[in-house]
Amino acid sequence: MSFSREVKEELARQSDTARHCQIAELAAILHFCGQLGRDGEGHYTLGFQTENEAVVRKGFTLLRKTYNIDTDVAMSEEQMQEIFQKVGNLEEPVSSLLIKNSCCQRAFLRGAFLSVGSMSNPQKSYHLEFVCADEDKARQLQSVIQGFDIEAKVILRRKYYVVYLKEGESIVDLLNICGAHISLMKLENLRIVKEVRNSVNRRVNCEAANITKTVNASARQIEDIEYIRDHYGLERLSRNLRRMAEVRLEFPDAPLKELGGYMDPPVGKSGVNHRLRKLSEFADRLRT
Repeated sequence: MSFSREVKEELARQSDTARHCQIAELAAILHFCGQLGRDGEGHYTLGFQTENEAVVRKGFTLLRKTYNIDTDVAMSEEQMQEIFQKVGNLEEPVSSLLIKNSCCQRAFLRGAFLSVGSMSNPQKSYHLEFVCADEDKARQLQSVIQGFDIEAKVILRRKYYVVYLKEGESIVDLLNICGAHISLMKLENLRIVKEVRNSVNRRVNCEAANITKTVNASARQIEDIEYIRDHYGLERLSRNLRRMAEVRLEFPDAPLKELGGYMDPPVGKSGVNHRLRKLSEFADRLRT
């Protein structure tokens, strides 16, 4: 099962006790994936356009709880009118009166994710989105999300308006708001593992780069010292530079601080670096 489906399964099990929150969630499901029609006998029918059975069950559960509508019985015109007087025209955004309270906004976002939301595999990337067929509905959804101080953007993808979040922290906050606490913990655990792994990789890469830099610098220093030895003679150098050259040739892999300990008297890292640089400059003059 995909992570996105796990989130929806968890959200479908969530149930608000307050009727106004139940209506807000039902309104979101109806406005984003509801279908109104008539059967062969002219009775009104109401369905949900989704491949996820959990979402369908949640939609009909909310209809039963809020309007006492049994899905096995065709609805009367009075029942349909009762529903749509509250949730409004399905072609338009949800009435702001239904989601004026924070608790109802949370329920609305839960219903929206169940209907048109999806998430990428957090082991690969952080991406959560709502695919809306109508721009006004997308903008309303974006506004509700931003009301919880979560950054959400809207982009036109083909003929759909997509409300999306790209930051792991923002996605965690939204899952918390919707009530997907188990999925939230799984995502947080994955984020921690990924961050630790990335931190270790950065440290290893940094250390590898430093080792490569040290090895390359040592190779250049030895090359310069050997050139001086062959074309000038180490014995003609000053005592400090001659001893520095001899120590570097004797310990080609030693770092600068360790090299300084082999000098008599010992020399600090900056002193070693200064003498090696002098040797390299002298070798360059000899080559010219």
